[in-house]
Amino acid sequence: MTLEAIAFYLFSAVAVAAGVMVISSRNPVHSVLFLILAFFNAAGLFVLMGAEFLAMILVIVYVGAIAVLFLFVVMMLDINFVEMRQGFLQYLPIGALIGIILLAELVMIGGAWVVTPEAASVAAVPAPDPATVTNTEALGQVLYTKYAYLFQLSGLVLLVAMIGAIVLTLRQREGVKRQSIATQVTRTREQAIEVKDVTPGQGI
Repeated sequence: MTLEAIAFYLFSAVAVAAGVMVISSRNPVHSVLFLILAFFNAAGLFVLMGAEFLAMILVIVYVGAIAVLFLFVVMMLDINFVEMRQGFLQYLPIGALIGIILLAELVMIGGAWVVTPEAASVAAVPAPDPATVTNTEALGQVLYTKYAYLFQLSGLVLLVAMIGAIVLTLRQREGVKRQSIATQVTRTREQAIEVKDVTPGQGI
């Protein structure tokens, strides 16, 4: 067994185990940490495939921005873990149903590729010649031509996720002063400065 095969099985096993821990961990902070681990192992798999640009994008964008942002959002939500554990069983039937549906879809997709292998050649996108273009240029040729609309749709999904994170964390709390730009701009000198005549040797 070559070194590349050993690295592939190692990265794959850790990525699958981390993915299982993401959905099975009861602590959301632990789930985010396992998600970061899964991202790193997926980046390692991309490097083994020769797609180093995708690996760097996965680490920089997802680990450096989305996963860290999600971690801060989870920490700021002040989640009641006791209440979350109590309501776990009522969502178990729905979660099991969704899991069965996803498993059936994966089995159908895998069975279709096994039964009709010629579908791969029909649905495949013509790949650029690696001898004439770089890895990044080849990715751009496919991403911004064949999958341009899907690329824009993924950007909208990320925009909705960002707005949702802002709405969840932007809460009104009693006793906390909030900045009012209009009040700051319209205030006068008398409102901003208070002049006191202090007698020498005495305090205010």
